[in-house]
Amino acid sequence: MLSAQRLSAHGRRDPLLPATSLHVRRGELLLVTGGRQDHRTALALLLSGRMKPSEGFVSWDGSERLKARRLASALVDSPGVNEPEQHLSVRDLVTEDLALIPRRYRGALVSGPWLKVNSFEDIADSWTEQLDPARRLELLTALALANPHTDMLVVDSPDRHTADAAEWLPRLQRLAFDAGRPLAVVATVGALPPSWDGPAAAIGNAVPLESPTGEFPAHGDGREPDAVNTTELETEVAT
Repeated sequence: MLSAQRLSAHGRRDPLLPATSLHVRRGELLLVTGGRQDHRTALALLLSGRMKPSEGFVSWDGSERLKARRLASALVDSPGVNEPEQHLSVRDLVTEDLALIPRRYRGALVSGPWLKVNSFEDIADSWTEQLDPARRLELLTALALANPHTDMLVVDSPDRHTADAAEWLPRLQRLAFDAGRPLAVVATVGALPPSWDGPAAAIGNAVPLESPTGEFPAHGDGREPDAVNTTELETEVAT
């Protein structure tokens, strides 16, 4: 199980992530809403072990070790972090991503056979920017699961590519319990789809830890969301 308690991250000016708590089990899809892209991306980085929290804690199967969570998780399509570059063909993207899998798990995986076995030959020579949202998500999640040790998927803002939840929600629901192994799946989204009645959480839903001044910072004050600051996020990502 993935569990986060009062998880937060400080930025240079504004919080990268206000205090947030959530839980998701294997075989479950959790949607986490947040109006700001930088908040959603920061949460995805923290949950997947790509960034260290400033306060609170997050655990995977009872362990708070960042390395254990990072090895068990895959961060999918995070803007400004690991979203596919537009100039890449699908074939080149697959080659690059398969090369990132540790050699002891990768075996003889190469792009050509992988594309054929996973039924992506029809888009192999397409640019990644040409893919429709459903096909894009199908490809990126399949690549994430090429590593047999991936037990958790953290998908960053799949709804930014389309207003139609049918383009991404069914795929994530199937992956949670029908990917050959039970996965814990988390997706950060701008808003819950109207039809969604499954597990959900909201960014900023937890009482923050006490600040050095002895006061609790206010959240949810009704202000309009700020512009995304991916530069600030990138400087905070754990290497």
